[in-house]
Amino acid sequence: MRAIFFDEDDARAVAARLRADGFEASVVRERLAGEDDDEDHPWAVLSDAPELMVEMLVDEYDGWLDAEDTSPAAPPLPPLDLPAAPRRVKRGEQ
Repeated sequence: MRAIFFDEDDARAVAARLRADGFEASVVRERLAGEDDDEDHPWAVLSDAPELMVEMLVDEYDGWLDAEDTSPAAPPLPPLDLPAAPRRVKRGEQ
């Protein structure tokens, strides 16, 4: 489970609360794609806490929840049946 916050103090407060409740929690800097300024990167709290608990803390500290996708991967599709030669657009004169 990953919760994202733009304020370092909020991220550290959430991690401390989760640890006080007996869960593992760590704070890391989250790098967003296309973000050049290191000071603008948000903070991520990684935890094994239940989603409901983290969601309540995210609401309280104005962050957002980035739930990991744990759904099973879809089976691969069979290969397409492609033609062996290019298709002729113009018809020859008859």
